[in-house]
Amino acid sequence: MNLPPPSPDALAQSERLVARLRDLIAREGGWISFATYMGEALYAPGLGYYSGGSRKFGPGGDFITAPELTPLFGQAVAGQLVEIMAQSAPQLIEAGAGTGLLAADLLLELEHRGALPERYAILEVSGELRSRQFDTLAEKVPHLASRVCWLDTLPEHFSGALIANEVLDVMPVHLVAWRPEGLFERGVAMDDAGRFVWADVPASGRVAEAAAALERPLPSTGEYVSELNLASRAWIGEWAARLDKGALLLVDYGYPRAEYYLDSRSTGTLLCYYRHRAHPDPFLWPGLNDITAFVDFTAMAEAGFDAGLDVLGYTSQATLLLNCGVLECLARRAPEDSPDYIRASRAVQRLTGPHEMGELFKVIALGRGIDGPLLGFRRGDRLHTL
Repeated sequence: MNLPPPSPDALAQSERLVARLRDLIAREGGWISFATYMGEALYAPGLGYYSGGSRKFGPGGDFITAPELTPLFGQAVAGQLVEIMAQSAPQLIEAGAGTGLLAADLLLELEHRGALPERYAILEVSGELRSRQFDTLAEKVPHLASRVCWLDTLPEHFSGALIANEVLDVMPVHLVAWRPEGLFERGVAMDDAGRFVWADVPASGRVAEAAAALERPLPSTGEYVSELNLASRAWIGEWAARLDKGALLLVDYGYPRAEYYLDSRSTGTLLCYYRHRAHPDPFLWPGLNDITAFVDFTAMAEAGFDAGLDVLGYTSQATLLLNCGVLECLARRAPEDSPDYIRASRAVQRLTGPHEMGELFKVIALGRGIDGPLLGFRRGDRLHTL
């Protein structure tokens, strides 16, 4: 892998996390699940990728999200959030708000539409990102910043709209290996030199139950490896227990189950990101890499349904944005022959192009007490594929 080396300070921070992980593995008898490893690598206080202070988003970080590309993403999504709030309550929560750009874009667009929420709450686990979000909002929307608050935990009760863009993919996943001799959970151990290595144990408990429910046949030779995102299912269940009326709008890259567990995808979807480069090694510089897995949207729909929510729609990001008027937002931005319009139209192409983010990213809406069909799913709904 041709990756730029981290700074000495970054390497020192990673080594502190490595020491923490080694101690954890030793305390657990020599083996931890990959979900535990991923949770530590991303969220260990002061050391994990999302809690350790490194720059993550934008050209100077490790990846670029849709709001970093253009405010047109937020302007279009605002149309869907307006509809949800109109049927529930003028409250909006964003889970995992990144740099705060989506919050700023949404607030400006909702103000333009005369549909500002009474409160815009942000649920953010990273103290460093909270600080960046505060600064972004103070710079971009100082007259609206007083409407924003930060949550430490999920609210006891909530009515309104929730938006989560690229949140599900960074929830810790369990790794499962299907082999001729049975189901195994792939976790992390240490070799004699103290290096992290893969280690498999017979699958048990919730992992074994969830893997068996997929009804994948055991291979006659070799192995088939993939992920189970039990954390995201539990997260949806927690929101369902708190949602009185409203909807969750979840945007991420992923597939319906029939595509997620294709025979050809025999090594899973796990990827790491470092300085805009993707690589497959989650043991490289723990705490300095983002670790992600694609989302099984059928599992998300099942989690919502099992928890008493209605599955209100499922479609591609491109379809949602086009249904919500992203082209109309583009048209009002600037004259068509202006450099600003040309730059913005290129960003829209990235957001909606079938070979870029438009098809890779999907959107699911889960709710209670909301009449459909929702704006973003009125054309091109793919519920039948889940």
